[in-house]
Amino acid sequence: MSRAESESLAFTGVLLSCLGMIFSANTAPDIPVIDQAYSKLSNSITVEWRAVPGATHYMLTAQDGDSFVETIVKNSPGTVTGLKPATLYRITVRSINSGGKSQPSPFRKVKTVLAAPLLSVRSLSCDSIAVSWTAVPMAAGFSVSLMRSDGVGRMLKQNTTNTSLIFTNLDPGALYTIKAYAWNANGMPGDDFTYNQRTSPNAPVDVKVAFNSGALRAVVSWMPTEGALTYSVTVSSGLLELRCNTSSASCMVPSLQCSSEYHVSVTAYNDAGSSEPTDAVSLKTIPCAPVNISVEEDEPGHLLVSWSSVTLGHYYVVFVKSDDGLEVHCNTSYTQCHFQSDCGFTYFISVFAYNKAGQSPLGDVFNYTTAPCCPGDFRAVFVSGDTVRVSWAPVRGADLYETRAAGGSGVLLCRDTATACTLSALRCSTAYNITVYSFSEARGSSASCAPRYVATAPCSPEITNISKEGLSVISVQWQPNNEEATYVVTARGEAGLWHCTSTRNSCTLKDLPCGSAFSVSAVARSPAGQSFPSYSIPLETAPCCPDDLTLTQVTQSVTSISWSVGRGAQTYVTTLESPKGQAKCHTLHTYCLLGCITCGTNYTVSLRAISETGLTSSCTYQGYSSSACCPSGVKLYRLSNNGIRVFWRAPDETINYKADLHGSKGNFSCAPSSGLSHCDITKIPCGDVYTVVVAPLTDKGPKLTLFSSFCPKKIYSVTCSGSSVGMVIYRGKSNAKHI
Repeated sequence: MSRAESESLAFTGVLLSCLGMIFSANTAPDIPVIDQAYSKLSNSITVEWRAVPGATHYMLTAQDGDSFVETIVKNSPGTVTGLKPATLYRITVRSINSGGKSQPSPFRKVKTVLAAPLLSVRSLSCDSIAVSWTAVPMAAGFSVSLMRSDGVGRMLKQNTTNTSLIFTNLDPGALYTIKAYAWNANGMPGDDFTYNQRTSPNAPVDVKVAFNSGALRAVVSWMPTEGALTYSVTVSSGLLELRCNTSSASCMVPSLQCSSEYHVSVTAYNDAGSSEPTDAVSLKTIPCAPVNISVEEDEPGHLLVSWSSVTLGHYYVVFVKSDDGLEVHCNTSYTQCHFQSDCGFTYFISVFAYNKAGQSPLGDVFNYTTAPCCPGDFRAVFVSGDTVRVSWAPVRGADLYETRAAGGSGVLLCRDTATACTLSALRCSTAYNITVYSFSEARGSSASCAPRYVATAPCSPEITNISKEGLSVISVQWQPNNEEATYVVTARGEAGLWHCTSTRNSCTLKDLPCGSAFSVSAVARSPAGQSFPSYSIPLETAPCCPDDLTLTQVTQSVTSISWSVGRGAQTYVTTLESPKGQAKCHTLHTYCLLGCITCGTNYTVSLRAISETGLTSSCTYQGYSSSACCPSGVKLYRLSNNGIRVFWRAPDETINYKADLHGSKGNFSCAPSSGLSHCDITKIPCGDVYTVVVAPLTDKGPKLTLFSSFCPKKIYSVTCSGSSVGMVIYRGKSNAKHI
């Protein structure tokens, strides 16, 4: 190709490129592609798409049927506003530049979220807020949350399908923020609605009323309550009602009346409403002065002052001043008061009413002169069990005294000018009321003197029976002839004193020593004193069992028993008893012999101690076992190894035996194995005479030795034959045998 052709082709390429650029600048951009479209607000839908090269703007279109809304934005994302809530829209995007608009993108269907519920909020009480709203189309439920606007505390949230709810347990007077939204059947939340509401204030607390009794006015104060803007104080009494509005925490109430009761309450207010009125606080003014005062002597030595009740008078103070300058007073909540008076005195009396507010004004003053008073320093001393001496201090103005003792079946009287009187022949266990009256010519008798209670000592009991209940235990019974008396029974003897106590008709003397004699008596005691003792009853206890008892076997069939002296015993009966028989002896001594004892037998040992009067004590001691029986048929036989075999017949195969041989050349012994009736002695010297004893064995060895054994002894002669043992000969009888 020539150079001219190449340059022509290059020029053509550049020209085509420029024409392409011009053509591109004058044409519409490509169609956008929507990535996603969604609705977060009920009146808008947000669209996201991919950027288109050459596009300067984008047109968003939301179409609902025949209507549509368009919005032009510069880039993605873009939002279409002015839409209807809960409405399904077709969303498209078109790219725009100077060359025009592209075709609409493929549409996306998007539904706007639900509209926010329109709230109506009010505070029902100081701790609750009621929230209600109109129904939202397409809403499946609603979510309402509440929280203090200052962020204190936690958020409260409730889900409901209703169109109203109430939040309770809130803080009084606090500002709360309420937020609500609806959701559709898919749980998609819609727009939210926010509202601020304050709870009404709580009732003020710590309401106090300070009363000024001198000025008859009161100051009401309280603790400020949260969220309250103003307060209203209400003071009422009957139909009268006073009000005081203030923004502070106190208010003064003037011009109050005496003997009046006012009820004071405080109500707090804010823009949400009012609190409940506080519980009414009672305000009582000072009482008025008492009226209708009267004075009388209701009994000698006592003045009764009475008056009419005063409204709001909580208590009264009566001042009584005698003509000698002594003053006493009485506090009471009643309309009368008692005073002690002395004979011949004049008293000046005034009455005041009081309550928490203060003291009433002074009322009328009265004076009163009394009759002779009752004798004082009254004393009653028993001179004997049936005689009491009564004495008292003299009373000013008294000319004569009368002593009256009422009790039992009659009344005893004693009149005298002296200040003492003796009352005799009083009944035992009897209560007497003794009263002393004073008389004067000017005023008469002190007829209402207080009696003095005096009780005589109890009557003497009578023992009806003494019985034995057990070893060293004696029951004593008596005839009870007193009320509320304690009886003490005493057994007195050489061994000492024993007591028992009861409030009934019997008691038990325990641990009395055996073999002792006693004299038993009883007395009655009460706070008034002690009775005379009853007649004594003799008592003898059974003789004592001997402490020590010893058994000694004299022979195989005779046993000796001895014992220590049993106190109180005259004779003794001892008994040895077994299934094979009984041995018994009755003696005046502390020993005896019992025969017919069976060998190898266990005996029970008992003793009866008998007193001179026939009282018996049965005594039991440790069991006794007689010695084992001796074997019979003892024989000796010569053995081939210079030994001797000892044979015997055992009366009891369960007993082991031992054979002892004693001679001048030595002593030998043998014991067989259990159950055998023979044993062997080896290498015994011949040419000697042996004494042979076979005796039973015990666990601890032979029961009896050779010198004390009850078993018989036999003498055998052992001869020699050469250097070996020869014949064994029983002395006096030939019984030599060879084995």
